[in-house]
Amino acid sequence: MGAILFNVTTAALMVMMVNCGLGVVGRDTLRSRPLPWAAIALTTVAVGGVLLQLVWSGAMNALDADPARSGWWREFTSVFMQNGGLFGDLWNLLTLAAVAALAQWYWGGPLTLAFFLAGVVLPGRIDTLLGLGDGPSTDPRNFAGSSGATYFLGATLALAFLTRTRLPKELTLAAGVPALGLVMWLAQDNGHGLVAVYGFALGAATWTVRRRLIRPAAGRIA
Repeated sequence: MGAILFNVTTAALMVMMVNCGLGVVGRDTLRSRPLPWAAIALTTVAVGGVLLQLVWSGAMNALDADPARSGWWREFTSVFMQNGGLFGDLWNLLTLAAVAALAQWYWGGPLTLAFFLAGVVLPGRIDTLLGLGDGPSTDPRNFAGSSGATYFLGATLALAFLTRTRLPKELTLAAGVPALGLVMWLAQDNGHGLVAVYGFALGAATWTVRRRLIRPAAGRIA
C-alpha cells in the first residue's frame, strides 16, 4: 500500500506541474508554438541512453551514479540512464519531453537547459548543506534516472504560473506544487517532492532577477 501511495503522489505532483505549464503558456497556443529544440535535445539524449542500455549490458555500471565507483562524469551521465522498468522508463521519457517543452516555451531554451542542469547538480549539494542527507544514497534506485531533474524543472513552471494568475483555483494549483512536495518529503521521504521544492525556489529567484532586470531596461527605452 505504501508503494502504491508513493507512486500515486509522485504522479499527481507531475500532473500538477504539467497543468501549471499548460496554464502559463496557454493551452490553445501549443499548435502555433515553435519546435522546442532544448526539449528535443534532452529527450533525444535520454532516449539514446535507454537504447545504449539495450545494446550494451555494461552501460549502467559504467555510467550510473553509484558512489562506490569513481568517475566525475557519473553525476551527469546517470541522469540519462533509466532503471524503473518499462513503465518507469516510459514515464520518465514522456514527462521529460512534456516538461522541457513547456519550460522552453516560457523560459526559453538556454534557461531551460540551465534549470535542468541545476536539477542535476544542486539537490544533492543542498541536501548536504542543510544536513538532510549523509552524502550519496546507498539505495540503488537513486543511482540513475531523469525524474529528479525533470521534477526540479517542472516546479519552475508552477512558480511561473503562480506569478501569472489571480484565479483562486489556479493559485491553489501552483502553490500546491511546493506544498505537496514538502508533504511528500516529510511523510514519504520522497525525493521527488524535495527537488520540486528546490526547483520552485530557484524559479522564484530567477523570476525575481528577470523582473528587476527587465523593468530598468523598459524604463530606459521609454
